[in-house]
Amino acid sequence: MPSALPDCCQPLAAEEKFRFACQPGAACFTDCCRQLDLALTPFDVLRLKKRLKLDSGSFLEQYVLVAWEEGMIFPACFLTMIDDGKASCVFVTEQGCSVYADRPAACRAYPAGRGISRRADGAAEERFVLLREPHCLGFAESAEQTALEYFHAQGLTEYNRCNDQLLRLLQHPKIQAGFRLSQAQMDQYVMALYNVDFFRQEMADGRIAMRRPLAVAELRALAGDDEELLLLGLRWLLQEYFGETA
Repeated sequence: MPSALPDCCQPLAAEEKFRFACQPGAACFTDCCRQLDLALTPFDVLRLKKRLKLDSGSFLEQYVLVAWEEGMIFPACFLTMIDDGKASCVFVTEQGCSVYADRPAACRAYPAGRGISRRADGAAEERFVLLREPHCLGFAESAEQTALEYFHAQGLTEYNRCNDQLLRLLQHPKIQAGFRLSQAQMDQYVMALYNVDFFRQEMADGRIAMRRPLAVAELRALAGDDEELLLLGLRWLLQEYFGETA
């Protein structure tokens, strides 16, 4: 996480409590759903495409903008916004979020943020920030909690567990040493982690494969377990990029 934070962000210690609550009666309700660039994690896409009863390819086509700019290591997937003059989230209504139970991790975490990195010994290290935007009135509420308590209450446990697995790829030593993806490898990244239904079909049909026998959990992935499929996609990328087969 960068040491120089924007003015509206402040570091938040793991045990530090902050006051915040969001509710439909607030004057600023849904303001945080507008004028934003909402990056989607693979698990976000998994939950949303299931909610909408779409295959991953159709979800990407209808709701996702894949972006890459100079200096970025991996492509980023952003939720498309409505061209209403406010750049509103496609899922926001006057009553709130229409996909609330399956809303993305960034929406669940707001106004807190979490960064995670791997230390040299392999252990994970979490850091937190608090985002205080002028429009948000939630800080005037009396509810008080730590970041971890807030994240648990917002249903982030399984999101973080899945997203943290990606550190094996995103913070791989060869990436940190300067390895960069070709265009073909960027396409592989989006396919394996975001277009998971297509990835499953490609592997089931034998057009792509692991260089070892599949484990029981990986066979479940091909049979329909999407969360296991994300992990299989991660292992396949590690194989294709770095030759790892474990």
